[in-house]
Amino acid sequence: MEKKATRVAYGETLVELGRENQDIVVLDADLSGSTKTAMFAKEFPDRFFNMGIAEQNMINTAAGLASVGKIPFASSFAVFATGRAWEMIRQAVCLGEQNVKIVATHAGITVGEDGATHQALEDIAVTRVLPHITVIVPADYYEARAVIRFAAAYKGPMYVRLSRSETPVVFDDTVEFQHGRARVLREGTNLSLFACGVMVSEALNAAQQLQDAGISVEVINVSTIKPLDAETIAASVSKTGLAATVEEHNIIGGLGSAVAEALCEHHPAPLKRIGMVERFGRSGKSGDLMKLFGLTAPAIAETCRRFVEEHRT
Repeated sequence: MEKKATRVAYGETLVELGRENQDIVVLDADLSGSTKTAMFAKEFPDRFFNMGIAEQNMINTAAGLASVGKIPFASSFAVFATGRAWEMIRQAVCLGEQNVKIVATHAGITVGEDGATHQALEDIAVTRVLPHITVIVPADYYEARAVIRFAAAYKGPMYVRLSRSETPVVFDDTVEFQHGRARVLREGTNLSLFACGVMVSEALNAAQQLQDAGISVEVINVSTIKPLDAETIAASVSKTGLAATVEEHNIIGGLGSAVAEALCEHHPAPLKRIGMVERFGRSGKSGDLMKLFGLTAPAIAETCRRFVEEHRT
């Protein structure tokens, strides 16, 4: 299976957008080699700003640039972009509804060897709680390209969560991103499995394994966490009767919580949340960590199998 990193899609698409629109500017917190904004810096040095290890200043500066008509993309690792600079995102970006795109890489446990200090597991929670901001987690390289193009055209605050590791490609270069819409990738009748980011490919593989075991799983890519597509979520669960979520994030405040909120309001149903549970990550190879924390396709399939069997009896 082809694998590509979503952060690479970000860097490549920024360069394309920079050639098309002179108002696009890029800011980074001394991590441009890792976030891949160095690609933009090389071609457009006069529109690239290395803010140093100062995420708070980076976000405030991005808000200032947006206020005079620029389209700023501000990048760092997810744990720093949302953690160190949360107050500035709240006050300078969201309160004033500034047109700032915060695109963070190195989210989740697939950051790998950098360990718990660098593995953001709370970034979806702390961004989606803020008014006016859109929160997006692309499923793969190609959806990430489509999301970054959408971000450049969209007016308003946005947070985009990207990964460090190369992950399986789900779509192809014809994929279209639909803001605020969840996408049914596989239809099923026994369980609705909602996934985002790097977990989408694992969810699809888990669904195939469950199909072989006689359980029909509907897989839905929820790349837009906010605004959430409650209509598609409710429609799927009204058919299957059961819901599960899987995310490379804390189950508190992330996709699982968002889906739970939607179901409570629109179609109450049993829900199983799969993800990081009341703990931080640890250092290790990304694949090993996925196995350790039960986020591989076989582990997801087993958790879902038990959940379905529990509700069949």
